[in-house]
Amino acid sequence: QVRLVESGGGSVQAGGSLRLSCAASGSIFSINLWGWYRQAPGKQRELVASNAGGSTNYADSVKGRFTISRDNAKNMVYLQMNSLKPEDTAVYYCNANGRDILARAYNYWGQGTQVTVSS
Repeated sequence: QVRLVESGGGSVQAGGSLRLSCAASGSIFSINLWGWYRQAPGKQRELVASNAGGSTNYADSVKGRFTISRDNAKNMVYLQMNSLKPEDTAVYYCNANGRDILARAYNYWGQGTQVTVSS
């Protein structure tokens, strides 16, 4: 079993910053792809940022403001969120794709952490 737990969400005024963290635990052998997604009420879940080790990608709406990084030794991924806007308000989820110690592929989601940006 693999578990992902997000933390770092909260309420912040527009222009503020938050740093989200996601820790993976369990029978992990490797994590090849980390992703941060978000879902606002009434909207589909969207990919915000991803880190595949050799490359990072960002949604156009967050480029220049958000930074995804990973710590392979700790099996953690982070999302630094600067210059937050009200439209960034959503539940943020981390996602991990990799293999467990039995070489079985997995795709796990965290429980989500609420980010609320007020104007």
